[in-house]
Amino acid sequence: RSMSGIVSAVVKGAKPRLQTFLKYAAVELRPPTPGEIPEVMCGMGNLVRSAQNGAWKNLTVKEATLNTLIGLEVFFCFFIGECVGKRSLVGYHV
Repeated sequence: RSMSGIVSAVVKGAKPRLQTFLKYAAVELRPPTPGEIPEVMCGMGNLVRSAQNGAWKNLTVKEATLNTLIGLEVFFCFFIGECVGKRSLVGYHV
């Protein structure tokens, strides 16, 4: 097969997946609207209260694993953002 045939096959196969990604990315990656801020604050309050009350002890292994993975995802996204912002992996250029 020629290179253009391979490229067109890849583009044809990737198009539906890209459209699905863009559909969900438009919803999931947008910042919260001002109307959603109270809901976010309530959720954070519930998280703090459950941590103080020891409710985390009642989680199943599956829920605890999922929560840990989500926490790691947030941490790594923050770390990657820091690396991109400072344009270095180990430190700031002085």
